[in-house]
Amino acid sequence: MTELATAGIPVTVTCRVLKLSRQPYYRWLADPVTTSEVVEAYRANALFDAHRDDPEFGHRLLADEARDAGEAMSDRTAWRIASSNGWFSAFGKPKRGKHRRPGPPVHDDLCAVVDEHGRTRHVFAADAPNELWLTDITEHKTAEGKLYLYAIKDAYSGRIVGYSIDSRMKSRLAVQALENAVAMRRDVAGCVVHSDRGSQFRSRKFRRALTRHRMVGSMGRVGSSGDNAAMESFFALLQKNVLDRRSWTTRDQLRIAIVTWIERTYHRRRRQARLGRLIPIEFETIMNTAVALAT
Repeated sequence: MTELATAGIPVTVTCRVLKLSRQPYYRWLADPVTTSEVVEAYRANALFDAHRDDPEFGHRLLADEARDAGEAMSDRTAWRIASSNGWFSAFGKPKRGKHRRPGPPVHDDLCAVVDEHGRTRHVFAADAPNELWLTDITEHKTAEGKLYLYAIKDAYSGRIVGYSIDSRMKSRLAVQALENAVAMRRDVAGCVVHSDRGSQFRSRKFRRALTRHRMVGSMGRVGSSGDNAAMESFFALLQKNVLDRRSWTTRDQLRIAIVTWIERTYHRRRRQARLGRLIPIEFETIMNTAVALAT
């Protein structure tokens, strides 16, 4: 800008073209480097010297060394400067990748059976409602960010008895869906709830919810669709019929579309061959009526 002014172009015109205000420019021209920037530079130098001498030090020890060198700062400030410059401890925790080992199971796998050939397979079948529930979490992208769906499926009729949708994948997402399912089905004591070994299902909150309702946990492996194939098939239908149909701008749009498809299409219009070409709600109504008449 100074060179343009020397060439005869007014500063006002240059600022207008660059969409800048003149007052901040003149303030910067009078004081190009602020006092806070100078203090930050001295602190960064002290932290760098300490990190070079002892690469294993974390930000707290680096802050101690910098304070001994005469550059006082808080631990938080030391963490901000060190993190922005990539000065991490040589013994820092490695980044967790997608292929990390799953956590330990907190329940036995109650759906696994060994066939006559000695191979382990899973059987997702129930003779009555609320005997076996299948659970899982799936994520979907929108322009605003990801949206997470936790769903619970009754293996007897294929009905989604509970679900919750949120922008964060926390244990409360699983607990809320379980509470919704229990409130709708009521008599759930002894029901087996099968899931993979995700952290939400291994959380204390979820396990306490199972114990509170006298339900039994079952847990397969992580990332294996065969260990939870019936639930994966539902998510595949959801992906094909809703998620892949268009791109989603907001989370609310996708949330409404998911709820509409589950309640209006999957429960009340989509017939299933294993149910005798009945829809889940129709199948449960017929079977419950037959049981009531038999008793």
